[in-house]
Amino acid sequence: MVASSTYSALFAAQKQFFESGATRSYSFRKKQLKKLKRAVEVYEDQITQALYDDLHKASAEAYATEIGFLHEEINYTLDHLKEWMKPGKVRSPLVAQPSTSRIYRDPLGLTLIIAPWNYPFQFLFSPLVGAIAGGNCAILKPSEEVPHTAAVAEALVKEFFPEEYIAVVQGQGHVVVPELMDHFAFDHVFFTGSVPVGKIIMAAAAKHLTPVTLELGGKSPCIIDKTADLEKSANRITWGKFVNAGQTCVAPDYILIHHSRKDEFIRHMAQSIRKFYGDDPAVSPDYPRMVNRKRFDAVSKYLGQGRIVLGGQVREEEKYIAPTLIDEVTLDDPIMQEEIFGPVLPILTFDKLSEVPAIVGQNPYPLALYFFSDDKKNQEYILNTIRFGGGCINDVLMHLGNPSIPFGGIGTSGFGAYHGKYSFDTFTHAKGVLKTSTLLDIPFRYPPYTEKKEKYLKMFMK
Repeated sequence: MVASSTYSALFAAQKQFFESGATRSYSFRKKQLKKLKRAVEVYEDQITQALYDDLHKASAEAYATEIGFLHEEINYTLDHLKEWMKPGKVRSPLVAQPSTSRIYRDPLGLTLIIAPWNYPFQFLFSPLVGAIAGGNCAILKPSEEVPHTAAVAEALVKEFFPEEYIAVVQGQGHVVVPELMDHFAFDHVFFTGSVPVGKIIMAAAAKHLTPVTLELGGKSPCIIDKTADLEKSANRITWGKFVNAGQTCVAPDYILIHHSRKDEFIRHMAQSIRKFYGDDPAVSPDYPRMVNRKRFDAVSKYLGQGRIVLGGQVREEEKYIAPTLIDEVTLDDPIMQEEIFGPVLPILTFDKLSEVPAIVGQNPYPLALYFFSDDKKNQEYILNTIRFGGGCINDVLMHLGNPSIPFGGIGTSGFGAYHGKYSFDTFTHAKGVLKTSTLLDIPFRYPPYTEKKEKYLKMFMK
C-alpha cells in the first residue's frame, strides 16, 4: 500500500509546523483551547442535529454527554494549564550535589486520534483537548458510522484551525487508519473503540514503536448488595444503562444483585423506565436508537436468551430495541460472554458478597464497575478485591465526567488514562533534567578509585 500524496503532504505540513516551535508556548495553547470552546459554541446546533440524525439523541442528552462534557473538559484545562506546564522541582540525591532536578513536560509531536461512533463528538474532541494542552499537532479520524457528526466535526475544524495544526481525515477506518499508521511515524496514537480493533491499532503502532492509548471496553458489572437503596439505585442504573440506548463503553453490562433484593429491584427498574420514557419508549423523544442495522442485529440476538421480564419489543425499520431486563441467564450464556453494547440488561444473583469477585472474574478486567451499597466495609471489600478501570459507588457513569480523576482501562479494557491532568500527561513526555553547578567538582566519583573514594561513595549512596 502506498501512502496517498494528500496524507504525505498533510503529515509533512504538520511536522514542519510542530518543529517550528509554534505550538509550545502557553499563550498559544491557551488561545487554541479558547478557540475550540468558541467553535463548539458556534456549531452547537449543528452538532446537536447531527447527533440526532446519527443516533436519535435528544438535545438534552447530546448536550450533557457530548457538548457540555467537552466544555467542562476545556474549562478545567484552561484553569490548570499554566500550573501543569511549569517544570516540577524534585529532590536530587546527595551524590549528585551541588545540583537541582526538575521534570519538564515536553510536547510529543504529531498525534493521531481515532474516535468511535457511540459518542462521536465527545470521543473525538475530548482527547484533542489533551493534545492541544500538551502542545501537539493532531490528525482526527471520526467514525464513518456516524456521517452527519463526522461532517460537522470536519467543518468545525476547517473553519477554526489550519490543517498544518489540526486536521480531519474521513473514510472507511479499515482503509484510512492502516494507510496513515503504516506509512507515518506518529508520536502518539489515541484510540477509542472495540478490543479487536484495539489489537490491530497496537500492532500497527508497533511497526514505528509509536506509543498508544487504548480506551476499549468489557463487561462492566453493576453490583447491588442487601443494604442498597433500591429506588435510587434503579433510577441511576436505568439512566446509565439506557442513555444512548446502552451504546456506552462504561454502561452497566449486567446486574449482580443479592438474591433477596432481586424482585424488588426489578419492580423499581420497571417504574424508573416508565417514569423516564413513558409506557412506550418507542415514542419517547428521549430514547435513542441503535446506530445501524449491524448493531441492531447483534443486540437483538440476546433477546432469545433467558426470560424477558420487561421490554423485549423491537422495530427493525427504526433500529429500535426497547429497554429490556432479562432474568434466568447463566454465566455460560452468550449474553454473559460478550459486551452487550445495547439496551439489554441481564440480571444475576449472589448469596454472599464473597462470591462476587469470582463471578466478575469470569470475564476480563472490566472498564468500569459500579457498586450499590450503604455498607462501608462492603464498599472497601469490593474496591480492594476486584481489578477494574474505574467506577462509582452508588452511581453509574459519573466518574467519566470528573476531570479531576483519570479515566482508562486495565488489561483488555485498555491502558493509558486521560481527562484533566491525565490528558496533559498522556500527550506530553516527562523529561527529567539534572542541573549541576560548576562551582564545585566532587572528585570521588572519578577514577582512579581508591579505598578512600570508595568509602565516600558508600557513605553518600548507602
